[in-house]
Amino acid sequence: MKARGLGLAALAVVRDMREHRAPVSAEELAQFETDALAGFVLARASAGLADGTIRGDVGHLDQMRTWFGRPLWDLDPADADAYFGRVLRGSPSGTRLARSQALTTYFAFLELRHKVELHAMTGRVVECPIDEMNRPRGSKDAELRIPPVESEVAALFTGWAGELATCRKFAPTARNYTASKLMSEVGLRVNEACRLDLDDIKWDLGPFGKLHVRYGKGKRGSGPRVRMVPLINGAGRTLRWFIEDVWGQFGDDHTRPGAPLFPSERKNADGSSRRVGDDALRNGLVAAVGTHLSGWADKLTPHVLRHYCASQLYLNGLDLIAIQEVLGHSWIATTMRYVHVQQTRVEDAWVAGMERAAKRLEGLVR
Repeated sequence: MKARGLGLAALAVVRDMREHRAPVSAEELAQFETDALAGFVLARASAGLADGTIRGDVGHLDQMRTWFGRPLWDLDPADADAYFGRVLRGSPSGTRLARSQALTTYFAFLELRHKVELHAMTGRVVECPIDEMNRPRGSKDAELRIPPVESEVAALFTGWAGELATCRKFAPTARNYTASKLMSEVGLRVNEACRLDLDDIKWDLGPFGKLHVRYGKGKRGSGPRVRMVPLINGAGRTLRWFIEDVWGQFGDDHTRPGAPLFPSERKNADGSSRRVGDDALRNGLVAAVGTHLSGWADKLTPHVLRHYCASQLYLNGLDLIAIQEVLGHSWIATTMRYVHVQQTRVEDAWVAGMERAAKRLEGLVR
């Protein structure tokens, strides 16, 4: 796509495209396509979407444009059938849904802003190629995540802690251990853990201290959602040990503004520590599971540890509203999906039904 790599900083040069256009050349049509995408980006920014969300949508559009080889407004339902039915047939449902939504939104923009111009220039009537017959089905939340039980997670972290005495790189291993432990204790997302600063630990707030999560996941691409996470469930002890015994080994200055809570081994040009990447934390967890929880057959990711945290908080008596606040969910229904494995409404109803049936039979026998 001509507009590939378009930066959000270039929005100021977007032209007014409502002017009259005579029959156009291929070069003029290509320029109009670039301007249309720039206008789409600006409109989505005006709607309050985060830069990352807009870049994601533009990336989806770019990949479809590359496959199609022509402007996206030339797509018709048969082209969408071929793309989603063959090219993306084996792709994850989340990818298919995100790409379909990006295309639908882009066509809505073209229809609202440039329908008349496009008809005058190309003779085409703008119409989205995604309809009720070919719209990808499914949900990103459809996968059922069943976390390990408490004894399995305890075995993982006990073995991992023992490894710290003999591992070749103590500081990075202890960092990965601490980050994963926090995910299991207070349900942090892996990207939230990566973006924490030392100053985000507020030891004096509340009876346990709190974490200031400044880059929580926002709903519908609206940008970071801030929350305060109490250091319950042993999280305060985990952090104190890491800061007192491990953090200094990364060679950074703890008084430096913006010093990361979880540093990387790599350094910036000024000698300060970079922020750890999520791949390092994910890979550290995978290696620890392979060594200390080899009997676990499923995939244990940071997000599964988040599910484990929610389940344990629920089993320990925390109500759903409190769990929702800890995890930073916008909707209570999302929180319920995290703890549904531990809910026993069906089993309790079955036991109660059996007891009622037994009483009725007891009356008949008499």
